[in-house]
Amino acid sequence: MVDAHVHFWDPGALHYPWLDELPSLRRAFLPHDYRAATGEVPISRIVFVEANCRADETQREVALVQRLAEDEPRIAGIVAFADLGVGDSGLGAGGSRLRRTLDLLAPSPLVKGIRQNIQGQPAGFCVQPAFVDGVREVGRRGLAFDLCATHDQLGDVVQLVRLCPGTRFVLDHCGKPAIKEGRAERWRTDIAALAVYENVACKVSGLLTQAAPEAWSDEHLVPYADWVTRCFGTQRVLYGSDWPVLTLAGSYCDWYGFTERFTATWTAAERARFYGGNAVAVYGL
Repeated sequence: MVDAHVHFWDPGALHYPWLDELPSLRRAFLPHDYRAATGEVPISRIVFVEANCRADETQREVALVQRLAEDEPRIAGIVAFADLGVGDSGLGAGGSRLRRTLDLLAPSPLVKGIRQNIQGQPAGFCVQPAFVDGVREVGRRGLAFDLCATHDQLGDVVQLVRLCPGTRFVLDHCGKPAIKEGRAERWRTDIAALAVYENVACKVSGLLTQAAPEAWSDEHLVPYADWVTRCFGTQRVLYGSDWPVLTLAGSYCDWYGFTERFTATWTAAERARFYGGNAVAVYGL
């Protein structure tokens, strides 16, 4: 079993400005906390996803996770942050910041993917030429690119994917649907359009925090998990927890229990792909 979306962070070692607004998360979350949270859930491998530390601390974050992996051998992959250079003169310019970053990350066998958040950026951010060129370069390096975008940005994400046929993509958190607001029509349309591209997979993760934390139930989550599974098929959906952000809305076992119930009628092969095989394939674990 692979948990394809886990964060570790330590505010005593690196700077995470976004945590200032979330006091319950403004402390270290490290592998021993994860072990306590997961209990008996049979996780054999973990994919660490960059935790949005200060952009100039990218290399230090990767080094931190490499050190953590010495004591937590289940850390099998890192999705690292890289600045794709939007606002620069473009990737073709000599001495590209992105190329330098990727060159520095290349020696680490744990680095399997790259992420720069689209969430929080203005419309059109991820289809700017520099961003598109950057994502293409990530693909040329044999790395996956994680797409962290909200439901209202998925139209731009579809355009980005169309322009980057040589890059493997993983959509985080089902594209962050507006579950609390119940606005699903556009999200459903964009998810279907995105799933047309065979180089895109989707993490079934993050739905608890998109729902109303105080009152979520399976009936609130199933329509969204079901739609991404219908669109992407069981060959392209991955299990992820989004721990510890998950704890804003519930426990690890709350989320794992939901996925167990959701996949209860699947075949053994389908569940094996969802809980492990698809993540192994898309990240090259």
